[in-house]
Amino acid sequence: MSRDFCIHTWPCSYYLEPEKRWLSGKLLLTSLSLKFITDKTGKILVNFPLSSIVEIKKESSHFIFSSITILEKDRIKHWFSSLQPSRNAVFSIIEHFWRELLLSQPGATVQASSSPMTKGKELTGLMACSQKRLEDTAKVLHHQGEQFDHIMQGLDKIESDLDVADRLLTELESPSWWPFSSKFWKTPSETKPKESTSMSSSEAFGKEGIVIKIPAVISQRTESRVKPGKLIILVSGLEVHDSNSLLMHRFERDDVDDIKVHTPYEISIRQRFIGKPDIAYRLISAKMPEVIPILEVQFNKKIEFLEDAMMLRSTGGSSPVEKGYSPWYAASGLMDRVMRSESSSGSHEGGQTQLQMSQPFISEEETQELRQILRKLKSLALDTEMELERQDEALDGITSSVDRAALTIDKHNRRMKKLT
Repeated sequence: MSRDFCIHTWPCSYYLEPEKRWLSGKLLLTSLSLKFITDKTGKILVNFPLSSIVEIKKESSHFIFSSITILEKDRIKHWFSSLQPSRNAVFSIIEHFWRELLLSQPGATVQASSSPMTKGKELTGLMACSQKRLEDTAKVLHHQGEQFDHIMQGLDKIESDLDVADRLLTELESPSWWPFSSKFWKTPSETKPKESTSMSSSEAFGKEGIVIKIPAVISQRTESRVKPGKLIILVSGLEVHDSNSLLMHRFERDDVDDIKVHTPYEISIRQRFIGKPDIAYRLISAKMPEVIPILEVQFNKKIEFLEDAMMLRSTGGSSPVEKGYSPWYAASGLMDRVMRSESSSGSHEGGQTQLQMSQPFISEEETQELRQILRKLKSLALDTEMELERQDEALDGITSSVDRAALTIDKHNRRMKKLT
């Protein structure tokens, strides 16, 4: 959780106040700080935490060169110029992470800088993060179950219509002197409930379920043109909005061709077309680690983790994004640590026992909080298991209904060909 992960780098120049000259190098934005590395020596010339920033402004040096100025709490002012790909792009991304404070997951940067993170707080944060991941997953499964219910209602309506078609075909196939032909016709009073049922089902289909909404910095095609906006994850797809909440583009769930995870804070979404340019958006957000596990659930066959994201995911570090991918990773790690702590406290005696008593692994309040979170995780896991079993049964029912409808339609088509 304390890992300082690199988010983005930009070529730029930094004004060195004591020597009154500009130095070329790279501006490095990490999850906790801003750094400037010189090209000549490769040394870190400037390094300050995001929590110490007081103000970020666009200014001009010598009334000509466009620059970004960053003011720290101790009134130290930093000048950055010759920013590539553009000043606006760099400014938007830095300002976004500064405003969101990039509070990696449960802990705040300000709190982390003012007081050290204890083991109990770290474990509580991991468990709270895992609980949120599982709640988001359960929400997606719940909406998916509602969609299955709507599909079943639609299939029931199709079977009802096929029964009506069967009666009509039977009447057409019967001879004119057959005395019971009139009973096959449906009266208007009998058809009205069907119409109302279809209207209610269509209204149910139109309801949208928002899973999560996060602020983001959005770019399309070129990285030099970025704008603040929002990414909304829906059960049926994705929506990209600008800062005024106006819809820029909506990706239906089946329309998304690939999602690439460049870093834990940056993704790209693409929809391919034949004969015209693809639609692609690149999004950077301080809260992207909360979205990536949900995207992995919804688009597990279309999501791709690139080198930086895979490297972070495969390492054994305590990255918040890495822990968030598996809801049970933190729980298993917690139980292992607690068991080791209990076994060590039971095996040692004398001075070592007194030392452990004077420096407890976790406090009593943190233990109670962890127990509550574990109970919630267990309850969520059981509910998720029951929902998955219910959806498996619903899928079996949908499959059998579709097979029956296909056979009935094929039979009706053969009967209609005989009549023509």
